[in-house]
Amino acid sequence: MPLIAGVDEVGRGCLFGSVFAAVVVISPEQERQLWDVGVKDSKKLSEKKRELLVPHIKDIVTDWAIASASVAEIDEINILQATFLAMGRAVENLKIKPDHCLIDGNKLIPNFAYSQEALVKGDAKSGAIAAASILAKVARDQEIIALAETYPQYDLASNKGYGTKKHRQAILQYGLTSEHRQSFKIKELKQLSLKLD
Repeated sequence: MPLIAGVDEVGRGCLFGSVFAAVVVISPEQERQLWDVGVKDSKKLSEKKRELLVPHIKDIVTDWAIASASVAEIDEINILQATFLAMGRAVENLKIKPDHCLIDGNKLIPNFAYSQEALVKGDAKSGAIAAASILAKVARDQEIIALAETYPQYDLASNKGYGTKKHRQAILQYGLTSEHRQSFKIKELKQLSLKLD
């Protein structure tokens, strides 16, 4: 029975923090178990429900891994390439290698050593991708909440690094931290004041 991996990322559209990716490796029977325990696209679950699902996912799947690409890497190679980097790292961190990888979205990972297929809206179609989306989201949220203590003025515990009105206002007032993506700076800051009214 072939082992299928689902790969997903979180944090690609953020102004602050690393981009995270996760991968889970499953059999068809494990996919049924994931759907049965309530796994679905992480964006359709509450924060509490996502956190409750994490131990179930880790118990059900054959293997799983989480990785990230740093703000410095995002600024150096751009967010898309950093997303691919995080995804590739996650797959390389697996102990049990998959026969085929389903990548959420419409792009394949460049220079990737595994059989792969891009799956648009994959987190709704594949239990493996949906489970990966939950692992990545919870891991990234935990990192951002920890960083929120260092940078309280940016409302990070609420916005998780996304460009909410409160977050953008704080950037205008306090400037960017070392955890803000500098490559987003010029384009974003030109538009920030226009969007704040």
